[in-house]
Amino acid sequence: MLEEEYQQRRVLPRHLRPPVQAEAAFAYAIRAAEPSDLPDIREIHAHYVRNSSVTFDGSVFSVAAWKRRYDEIRRRALPFLVATSPSGQVLGYALVEPWNPRDRGNRVVEDSIYLRAAAGGKGLGRALMEALIDECRSAGVREVIAVIADRAAEASIRLHASLGFQEIGRMAHVGFKYDRWLGTVTMRLQVRRVARNR
Repeated sequence: MLEEEYQQRRVLPRHLRPPVQAEAAFAYAIRAAEPSDLPDIREIHAHYVRNSSVTFDGSVFSVAAWKRRYDEIRRRALPFLVATSPSGQVLGYALVEPWNPRDRGNRVVEDSIYLRAAAGGKGLGRALMEALIDECRSAGVREVIAVIADRAAEASIRLHASLGFQEIGRMAHVGFKYDRWLGTVTMRLQVRRVARNR
């Protein structure tokens, strides 16, 4: 045994210790997605495709597929947002697409939100969703639907509920991934009131 292994270590008095560096505050900016963001968006989504059941997607989308999706969302004048770090890294994205692709009025849409694994639990998901809802309101959307996998998605369900989404249904055994059947929880948020004819 070495001498230093059995001798008690000396601890410097508090006033002689070097100051502990404060952790930098988590900072981000939210803006409209741009085509140059698509490789990062693909990478974020790919992580969930490969490692979780929060998406039923069985394979990673190509950048070309993301570009087609991006172009269609933009053509419809619907929101597609990203959150970026001060250095410009994409930390997450949120978008909506028509619930029914034949609905040319964009009245009812489905949301999708994904964060980089390291960006979770810091309030970014809520900030992105709040910005997405505001953009939906500006785009004339009447209702936002969320279809959430029922396994390991408690945080997403809580987030949507905290923003006013109400659960409207559950379906069991509608997705198959990792050799097991998965269900969904469907939630909805009324963004604009519907004018009813009397």
